[in-house]
Amino acid sequence: MKIKTAVAALALVLAPTLSLAEGCNYGKEHQAMSCADGTAYDATSKSCVAVNA
Repeated sequence: MKIKTAVAALALVLAPTLSLAEGCNYGKEHQAMSCADGTAYDATSKSCVAVNA
């Protein structure tokens, strides 16, 4: 019974460590948006808008 308790305690201690193994990049992954030719990304509308040049 003591071995089961020790294994459970070890698992609970290591759980946060394993969840942080990914690194400190949580929420910082961004995918670049590409717009078609003749358009540019507008941050205010969060969409591609036509470029008047």
